[in-house]
Amino acid sequence: MKKKHISILGSTGSIGLQTLDIIRLHADLFEVEVLTANGNADLLIQQASKFQPNAVVIADDKQYRKVCEALAAYPIKVYAGYNAIAEAAAWNTADMVVSALVGFAGLSPTLAALNAGKAVALANKETLVAGGALVVTTALEKKAPIIPIDSEHSAIFQCLKGEQSEVEKIYLTASGGPFLHTAPEILPAVTKQQALKHPIWNMGAKVTIDSATMMNKGLEVIEAHWLFGFPPEKIEVLVHPQSIIHSMVQFADGAIKAQLGLPDMKLPIQYALGYPTRLAIPHQCIDFSTAKSWDFFPPDTAKFPCLSLAYEAIRKGGNIPCAMNAANEIAVQAFLNDRIKFTAIPHLIEKTMQAIPFISQPTFDDLLQTDLSSRTITQQNI
Repeated sequence: MKKKHISILGSTGSIGLQTLDIIRLHADLFEVEVLTANGNADLLIQQASKFQPNAVVIADDKQYRKVCEALAAYPIKVYAGYNAIAEAAAWNTADMVVSALVGFAGLSPTLAALNAGKAVALANKETLVAGGALVVTTALEKKAPIIPIDSEHSAIFQCLKGEQSEVEKIYLTASGGPFLHTAPEILPAVTKQQALKHPIWNMGAKVTIDSATMMNKGLEVIEAHWLFGFPPEKIEVLVHPQSIIHSMVQFADGAIKAQLGLPDMKLPIQYALGYPTRLAIPHQCIDFSTAKSWDFFPPDTAKFPCLSLAYEAIRKGGNIPCAMNAANEIAVQAFLNDRIKFTAIPHLIEKTMQAIPFISQPTFDDLLQTDLSSRTITQQNI
């Protein structure tokens, strides 16, 4: 396998950290080209010192001097500002770009990488939620592959590999989050500390809150629509608390293929980096010698209305998923800042979706304006 040069957008986040773990395990196969961070300059400096990339980008330009001084002894270029992330994503020195930025901020750099013909390992689901049509069209035009890193979409990607049969349905599995068994009347009083205690996965704060509201699964429904070209009526969510079956595909003959594994994001990350080759990694396997039961049941959309809002957004199409995503980002941050109750999150999103002017075929500038306006509307409603 030829050595791949990897750029990681969002190297200080959960996915970025685990991507670097994989690269360290396979130093003979991968080399770091670019590392970017939003504001965690200290960790970015540590990573750069260890992995010796060609360049680093710190989005917070106030920390540019600090990063420059810390890396002065190394032959590492240092850039600052959000626009520099998109510029670095398009460099021809990288073979693959890992898009692990959080939120709408991932759209522009991901588009830049695809426009440059780069293979993109995509962990930033909001990119497809907000700008799915633009992203998919760009990828097709530039013949730039998108390989999903989300465990559910990686599972579907693996189940579809080699298949030429008609797909009847795909099943996205969901853990149910920390409030799966919490009574609905208790939800208005839950705290951010409770919401951040995910029973299965160790993720960043925003993704963890999205899991608690089940908006994360709604975003994944929209992501699956764009990645695999299935209409929303062919995408079904099943709650599977054990998180062993990561997703399933049902074919025209009634056969269902599933991808199984213990909950570990390193598996889909490594699959994306090494694709089409499966690489060895120290791991634990499911022990089928002991009795187990795996549960599956439909989600309670009355208790978790964010999932229904996501289905509504993708059915309406246009710029509405972008508006939904922006409202969710603002509402989640407000909850994390103790400004709103947990149950206010879906209400704020719904109000913004109703208020934003509809654009059926938004351009990139339309999406930027939709994102900005939706954030403003949500802040005003808060």
